[in-house]
Amino acid sequence: MLNVPSPPSFPDTASMSALRSWYAGVGSREALERYCPQALEGGQSARGVIGRIRRQLASFAISRHRADLARLFQCAMGERTRYRKAATRALDILPTLAVPQPQVSDPIGPWLPSRVVHVLHQHGIRTLADLTVRIPRRQRWWRTIPGLGMRSARHIEAFFAAHPALTESARALIVMTTPEFVVPWESIRVPHEVDGSRGAFRAPKPMCALEADNDYQAISAWLEWHEAAETQRAYRLCRSKARGLSKREMICITYETSE
Repeated sequence: MLNVPSPPSFPDTASMSALRSWYAGVGSREALERYCPQALEGGQSARGVIGRIRRQLASFAISRHRADLARLFQCAMGERTRYRKAATRALDILPTLAVPQPQVSDPIGPWLPSRVVHVLHQHGIRTLADLTVRIPRRQRWWRTIPGLGMRSARHIEAFFAAHPALTESARALIVMTTPEFVVPWESIRVPHEVDGSRGAFRAPKPMCALEADNDYQAISAWLEWHEAAETQRAYRLCRSKARGLSKREMICITYETSE
């Protein structure tokens, strides 16, 4: 299983001092020689070192969900005069930002790679809550989400493993907002993704005794096949007069989303 990357680290004091000096108008080499000359060892370019510090700050800001601050360090180095005041303020703000903790109601965008987010959005999955309840406890669950490969699925699993409170919060939300209810068999509408039509153990149709393309049709055909004519007539009579439950009406599915 893939590991969730650790949040980017904040630049050390010497690097920050050099960068502040650079934003104040001091040349990149002079700023580095004054505050962190070791960064120039091995023939490192002064502009390259300053650029690396800025990229590190941009990554740090993104890890704190502050894309607005990250942009200040992603602009061209030649624009430092234009963004000097804003960047200097950002240097004071960034160290005070705590590592954000995901909430079950958060959009998936800030927490998952953009390629994964794009695929999930195509299937109506937009929040962490949506994603949590779509991950069943079985292998290869991602096969019900076309376009989401095993590597992306492992990344998602690692993310939720690192934040177990998300799963508990999602379940609590479902229990609180979704009442349990029972519906007659005839009223069941099974989503195509889980109706068994693409089941790994479904035999070719010519080999089947039942005329069915999915699990619901197979169960219905089996019931029709095994019920006596008298039972079917009694069922229709009871349903029309609403005087009780017939054998087939007692076959129902209880939707329990809080397993």
